[in-house]
Amino acid sequence: MDMFQNNNPYMALPGISPEELGYIQQALSQLTENQQKYFYMSYSTKRKSPQDMLIFCIIGTFLLPGFQRFMVGQIGMGILYLFTGGLCLIGSIVDIVNHKTLALEYNQKMVYESFQISKMSN
Repeated sequence: MDMFQNNNPYMALPGISPEELGYIQQALSQLTENQQKYFYMSYSTKRKSPQDMLIFCIIGTFLLPGFQRFMVGQIGMGILYLFTGGLCLIGSIVDIVNHKTLALEYNQKMVYESFQISKMSN
């Protein structure tokens, strides 16, 4: 029995958006049941919730400029924010406003990465 037919474990992920869920379901349609289980284990550990991203953005604004960019793997932007004080705070404030978009973009990359890893398993 397919573990995703009756009980979708992705709905329990904090702050999951319909866009993210659609992206996940699109990736899952190409995987076997064992690969789907491996995908879930991989993706659920890499994913960042929008609430976490908001906390990272607040830290990036008030304590360590660029922290939020480092957390999503954007090292170049993180260094730029670090040396310019969050682009004179404007970039950091924009990131606070757009924290859900930052989380969604990062999570889409993690869906792709987890999909590739799962596709190679079994």
